[in-house]
Amino acid sequence: MGCIKDSPFYKDAIHEFNFSSGNYYLFDTFVVAEINEGVLFTWDDHAKPITEEFAHLYDNNGEDIVYISNRVNLYSVKPSDWVKFFRNGYKLRGYGVVSYTSRGIFNSLIEKLFMRNSFQSFENLEDAIAWAKQLARNTEIDSENEKSA
Repeated sequence: MGCIKDSPFYKDAIHEFNFSSGNYYLFDTFVVAEINEGVLFTWDDHAKPITEEFAHLYDNNGEDIVYISNRVNLYSVKPSDWVKFFRNGYKLRGYGVVSYTSRGIFNSLIEKLFMRNSFQSFENLEDAIAWAKQLARNTEIDSENEKSA
């Protein structure tokens, strides 16, 4: 299992936030979250205040951000709360889940049912970050093509 702090990516983090629910590492175009052991992650208790904070920092509703959940700890997510995320006007460019167990992979498939954007499941952090960076590059290319058209 790979915590972001033990990876070569940690040095590129712009900022680290430590909330009661877990640790969040902010990069230019993506966020890596590592939720604490035993947390029941819900919109009202955890996601809403964190989302509001990050929307303010990134100065948008998240449409340019990829969220990577690096599941190094065992915790629960209320997947239906993704509906609340979208109803509040937030968006994501992509959502990636790094799972290190077969149960984690299965749980991420349930979450995928509630997603409205690009979703990927990964077995390691390196592949998830490469995917997030590729999504950012693709968006830049699309924006340049729209400007020149």
